Amino acid sequence: MLLYLVNEGVNAQRILPEKFSNGDENPVSITFKNLYKFPIHLNVIDEIPFQFQIRDFLFKVNLKPAETKDYLYTLRPTKRGVYQYGKLNVYVTSILGLVKRRYIFSDKKNIVVYPSFLQLHKYDLHAFTNRLHEYGLKKIRKIGNTMEFEQIRDYIIGDDIRNLNWKATAKRNTLMVNQFQDEKSQTVYSMIDKGRIMMMPFNELSLLDYAINSSLVISNVVLQKNDKAGMFTFSEKVENRIVADRKKSQMYKILETLYNIKTDYAESDFERLYIDIKRKIYHRSLLLLYTNFENLDSLHRQLPYLRAIAKNHLLIVIFFKNVELKKLIEKEALNTRQIYQKVIAEKFEFDKNLIVHELKKHGIQSILTEPQNLTVNTINKYLELKSRGSI
Repeated sequence: MLLYLVNEGVNAQRILPEKFSNGDENPVSITFKNLYKFPIHLNVIDEIPFQFQIRDFLFKVNLKPAETKDYLYTLRPTKRGVYQYGKLNVYVTSILGLVKRRYIFSDKKNIVVYPSFLQLHKYDLHAFTNRLHEYGLKKIRKIGNTMEFEQIRDYIIGDDIRNLNWKATAKRNTLMVNQFQDEKSQTVYSMIDKGRIMMMPFNELSLLDYAINSSLVISNVVLQKNDKAGMFTFSEKVENRIVADRKKSQMYKILETLYNIKTDYAESDFERLYIDIKRKIYHRSLLLLYTNFENLDSLHRQLPYLRAIAKNHLLIVIFFKNVELKKLIEKEALNTRQIYQKVIAEKFEFDKNLIVHELKKHGIQSILTEPQNLTVNTINKYLELKSRGSI
């Protein structure tokens, strides 16, 4: 009965981030404080959003008298949108466990799941310190680029020591470097296919969401390289257009637009895409087309429009490897049915490589990638094209 002698014997507070990052592990913290004068055991049920499909999110905490303790857990959302937290239920028992008392904390609270801004921050930080290679990004030597002086700034680990400004270093008594930028700002558009072919799931995340996360990161890299970043989506019609620009507000516009993208489960109209590009994009631009082709027939239906787009722009077709097929191919076949399945899987895998070859034959570059490597491979391609002066 000692548990009921005080009005408030324990305090608990759930601390949520401002928003969740889609496809990433997001930390949630709960702070507990024991207001009793004796040790207690807590059984905690946190009513997390239903989208995570975890009905009884239960964990245990032990507290000494007057002790404060933090409990940290992570959640990985796989869909953008609004998630709702319920109550935080804390069941307190004494050492003997004969009596239990329930406390309820934290009213219902909504939290918004945005495209992967954690991934954006990760690449943003390492781009600034020239350590992108730690995430698989290649070091690409610039070829034939003309550069102009931009500013003098503080030296950062990873900067080229050949750019040290010794006069400024002597005046400030700290290392200073000259920063240069490409003379001409290029235009880069992320074009996201939001038709039904992009709803195929991988690791609980749709291909559409992988494309959205990648578009967010590549747009930030493009802006850091002093190029203009823009985007739009298409299926039956072209939507969600953001005209390429270098304004400070551009990343906010792109993030908010990517958050609100929804598929209409329609068949994508590449003819309408071509007409829209011809009418709206006047200058030669780098167009990153996120889509998917499963076989040569699906490519051939759209190839005339892709070739027409590539006449006036540098088009990169980005599509996906079927990871499940790869697992099936690598698995040893033990019976006739498994042999048949393996042969079919190998044919689909071979078709993907034929698509790359077919696009190359018509002068169109492509990226065939596993979903989890999409962002790195896209940034590598952009940096490679920029270093060669192709855009």
